Amino acid sequence: MIDSKPYTKQLRSRVAQSLAVLMLIMLTCPLDSSTAEQLTSIKVLEATEVNGPKIHLGEIARVSGDDRQLVEALNEVVIGKAPLPSRMRVIETQYIKLRLRQNGFNLATLDLCGSPKTNVKRSYLEIGKKEIEEILSDFLYNTALKGNSSARIKSLRVPDRIILPKGDITYRVSPPKNTHYVGLVPLSIEFSVDGEVQKKVRSNATIEMMVDVVVAKKPLQKHKPITEDDVVLYKMDLADLPGNVFMDLEAVLGKRTRRAIGSNTVLRTDLIELPPIIQRGDIVVVVAESNGLRITALGKAKRKGRLGDRIPVENFDSKKILHAEIVDSRTVKIEF
Repeated sequence: MIDSKPYTKQLRSRVAQSLAVLMLIMLTCPLDSSTAEQLTSIKVLEATEVNGPKIHLGEIARVSGDDRQLVEALNEVVIGKAPLPSRMRVIETQYIKLRLRQNGFNLATLDLCGSPKTNVKRSYLEIGKKEIEEILSDFLYNTALKGNSSARIKSLRVPDRIILPKGDITYRVSPPKNTHYVGLVPLSIEFSVDGEVQKKVRSNATIEMMVDVVVAKKPLQKHKPITEDDVVLYKMDLADLPGNVFMDLEAVLGKRTRRAIGSNTVLRTDLIELPPIIQRGDIVVVVAESNGLRITALGKAKRKGRLGDRIPVENFDSKKILHAEIVDSRTVKIEF
């Protein structure tokens, strides 16, 4: 039969030794029960939405701890660029740790927990097609078309929508320089958020402007003097007309056609001319003036011409050919 007393005695001795070691450790290095509480907690969220162009730690995690200054500093750490408005970016915990180390934080004092990654979405505002059209309409009717009852916007071509970051939105409409606001007019809208330009939108406006234009009532032969019976005023869209049309009956009366013109033809400057008031062989008075001195002589027109034309004239006395400007049907003027 085996004696168990020596074994029991040995076991008690080992337990006593273990307790002694534990007591020694507790005396030389006392256990701080608040160690876990002193760690600053960073709980990463599964998903979040940010407003600005940068992602801060405080936007994607809940930071808590006893050290208020440390908590505030951690909240302000920039983790990275925010995605474009309405877009999403995935940030993993390992990247957050990297950014914390790069910013000088000791990870041993931080308790990073929560989701292993976070989905960050950029908040946004959407401006629809109707709102963009209203912006352009207000600009046109309050500026270029203001007080012009003959003009109206026929159509607007704008994007279906635009996406902008959240914030204080302002805009500025810019037309091209020296535009006449007739027909197809290109326009651009510059959108700013909180004072910073975010997007430029290009668009087109088609503007109708009804004006009176002179139209031939009937066919007119070449060199036909134009009378009131030959023409009439019609209202037409200026956008559909060339830039050299006549808009006043008085501007064409007394002139003549350069060539044959069909009925309902819109009269243009290239179709109408002044009739010659001096014919080849006419006797004219040649006038020369300079510094109060006036000299006159008789001459013979060597070519027909209209008011304002320069024609060759032969001086009766000297037989010299002079080039003179037609002043009226009997007078030409030279410079000397």
